[in-house]
Amino acid sequence: MLEANIFKDQAVLISGGTSGINLGIAKVLSGLGANVSVFGRDPDKAARAAQEIKAETGGEALGLSADVRVYDAVADVVEATTTRLGPLNIVIAGAAGNFPAPAIDINAKGFKTVVDIDLMGTYNVFWSAFQKRAEAASFIAITAPQAVNPTPFQAHVCAAKAGINMLVKCLAMEWGPAGTRVNAISPGPIAGTEGMARLAPTREAEMRVTASNPLRRMGSPEEIGQMAAFLSSPAASYVNGCIVNVDGGTELGDASHDALVSWRSPS
Repeated sequence: MLEANIFKDQAVLISGGTSGINLGIAKVLSGLGANVSVFGRDPDKAARAAQEIKAETGGEALGLSADVRVYDAVADVVEATTTRLGPLNIVIAGAAGNFPAPAIDINAKGFKTVVDIDLMGTYNVFWSAFQKRAEAASFIAITAPQAVNPTPFQAHVCAAKAGINMLVKCLAMEWGPAGTRVNAISPGPIAGTEGMARLAPTREAEMRVTASNPLRRMGSPEEIGQMAAFLSSPAASYVNGCIVNVDGGTELGDASHDALVSWRSPS
């Protein structure tokens, strides 16, 4: 466990922070003393998320609205956040789009939408936040296993997340000398999120996901938040340019009983 109030008075900006994994990260960091600003496209949802954070942690929380695809709108959020909270110590780029579909059914507009939200959105958040960062800032992108694992019906997501992974590594090299560490978290299946609702929409699908995971369960947004807290803490002060899997071993492959039996059985 990290020390209580380890992030006291630090300013945090989280794109896509109004729900799911990113809201979970916001709550963890707020609970450790940070002042957080979450934003998404829906202003009402952002306001509710800020109130939820305040109610659960007692910390200061702002709920702002912007589309990460629009750089000027993101820059306005960064300006509003730093005016209220001060220079940014921690930046989480977590906004994402996804819809399962075979590549032949994804037209250019649909493909571009996901790439713009995920990859361009990450760049817009990081680039604008870099202008208003504090000394020794921690920047974290939320990527996905699809970045390195070719996945049917996820060509658009695979391409976007692979771009995020390489962007993180390039920025880690370029911005490290300025004292800014850039890393990424790659979550596995996380219960109660919109992403899992789309990728495993039925109880049977959820059970298949759980059965294939070495830990035999899904993760929680809080567990992703704990990794974000670690990466932003002094304990990770020499961690830079890393893609950290927080997936219970999902990326290792199918660990279901049937798969394990087949691996052990002679051909």
